[in-house]
Parts: sequence; structure tokens; C-alpha cells
Amino acid sequence: MDMDGLSDVASTTVNVGVQGNFGIDPSNPLYLHPSDNPDAMLVSVPFSGVGYRSWRHSVLRGLSVKNKLGFINGECKSPDPHPPAFCQWERCDDMVTSWIFNSLLKDIADSVEYANDVVELWIELEDRYEQTNGARLYQIQKEINDISHGTLDITSYYTKLKKLWEELSTLSKRSQRSCNCTCGAKENFYKAKHDRRLIQFLMGLNEAHTVIRGSILMMNPLPTLAQAFSLLIQDEKKREIKPNTQLFIESTSLNATISRSNTYRTNYSPNNGNHSGYGRGRPMCDYCKKPGHTKDGLQSKSDFNKGKGVVANVHPDTSCNKVEEANALNEDQNISLSKEQYG
Repeated sequence: MDMDGLSDVASTTVNVGVQGNFGIDPSNPLYLHPSDNPDAMLVSVPFSGVGYRSWRHSVLRGLSVKNKLGFINGECKSPDPHPPAFCQWERCDDMVTSWIFNSLLKDIADSVEYANDVVELWIELEDRYEQTNGARLYQIQKEINDISHGTLDITSYYTKLKKLWEELSTLSKRSQRSCNCTCGAKENFYKAKHDRRLIQFLMGLNEAHTVIRGSILMMNPLPTLAQAFSLLIQDEKKREIKPNTQLFIESTSLNATISRSNTYRTNYSPNNGNHSGYGRGRPMCDYCKKPGHTKDGLQSKSDFNKGKGVVANVHPDTSCNKVEEANALNEDQNISLSKEQYG
């Protein structure tokens, strides 16, 4: 191969020189790196007919890295039919065409298989999928309005919304006019647009983030979307820790309750015959059917009064009333009656 002739044609076509007889300059679009092969892909996910703008952006980035953008934007045109130069250009053109084919699903690739060169292939894809229309704008805007936090985490919710915003911006880019003014109107316009996006992002959050959402809205000026996202991520991480802390607090409260219940003591026990208890252990009189004393207790009191020379004829109904009154007084004043006061 006559490298001098190839170098002259390449430098005339793309205005990039070569370094003598050592080969094509690596900065020349006609240069193919040893790692370049026709089986490579420019994107990780082949284009399926949906999301063309995102796919297109990834393809252009990949071609830029390989210094091959000139083959699809017309800057690196086909040289005159000079055998060495044309053969090298054709090799590069076929290589770029293979990369784009590999980045398409088979059905779409088959429909553009017979394109003469990469420029014709790219124009075909642009005419087919690049058309901006009201239906697509409506669809994207509706998805933005309908999306909400729901069961998604903060990162997934933000990423999904951000992708729709970017696609909407690229669809509307052609209708936007460039502004080179220095009055600050452009900066104010972008600030207002990002503030609207921030409000829309906050509106879709779940009620669990009401507090942090209110804190963000109270900031003056409003933070950027990235700053608000960072605050919400911190709040989400804190909520992941909070259930364990709440469980510890509830466990501590339960232990304290059990401890207090164990220290509560009553004077009544059905096994030891102590009948001066309170609450649930209060005894029941079989005669008057009232709590606080027993019929046997009345008989013991009668025997005690006999020993003191007191009239021994004790009527259960009268004694029951006295015992009940004494028990009521004891409960109100939280005192204990002696046997003499009890008689």
C-alpha cells in the first residue's frame, strides 16, 4: 500500500496530517485502532424502536470516543476514487456501519441492511425515529404527571423522573431559540424551570416524607434538585434505622411494665388465710355477699368480744355492715384498723 498517497488524500479530506511513512496519525478519523472490530457494540442495550433520543445520544458518544463522528455528520466524506485512500475510507465506513448494526435489534437492522454507507443508514434512522410530534410530547408529559413515589425508593423515583425530563427537553430542543444576551434572562429562565421540576418531584413523594419536604420548601432560595435528592436520601437512610430503634424503645417499655407489675404486692392470698387484702384478692362474705370480709372472721371477732366481757351476741347482718364501713374507710384513708377499732 502506498502510504504517502494515502496520507496526502486523508489530509486533504479531513485536514489532518500524517507522520511521514510511519502510518496514519491516530488523530485521523481514518485510523483504526488494533482493538477495533466489526463485532463491537456502541451501546449496552440494542435499540428496539423506543427511546430513540437516548439511544442516539449514547451512539454519538461512542463514536466520538472512537473519533468516528465525521462519518455520520458528513465531515469525513468519501475521497476521490484513489485506490489506497478510498480503500482505507471504505474500511472505516464499513466498521462504523457494523457498530451501528450491532446496536440495533435484528428486525430494525434487517430493514436498513442494504444502506450504501453509514451516512445513508444514519439518515434513514433519523427520518424514521427522530420525528418530533405532539403525540410523543403528550405521552411523555402524561407519564411525568402520573408518576409518583409509591413503592419505589428515592433513587429509583428520582432517576425515572429525571429521564423523562431529559427526554422532554431533547424533544423540545429544536423549537428553542439560542439566547446570547447578558441581561440574566437565560439564567432566570433555567432557574424557574428547575424550580418547577423540584416542586413536581416533591409533590410525588409519599406522606412519610412530609417533614423533610416541608423543610425543603421553607428554604430560600429553593435548593437544586441534586441538593433536595441528597436530603431525601439521608432521610430515607434514617428511616431504615428507625424501626430497630423503635423496637428497642418498645422492648424497654415492656420490661419496665413487667418490673412494676412484679413489685406490686397484695395483702390477700387465698392460701395463707389473710383476708385483709385489696383489689382483685378481696374476700367475699358468704352471708351478706359483700367483699372485704368473711363470715368466719365475724365469728372470731365475736369470740374475742366474749373474752373482754362484751356482749357476745353478734348479728352477722349488723357486723357485716360495720366491717364493710370499716373497709371502705380503710381504703379511702389508706390506714389499717386495730382489733379494738375494728370492734
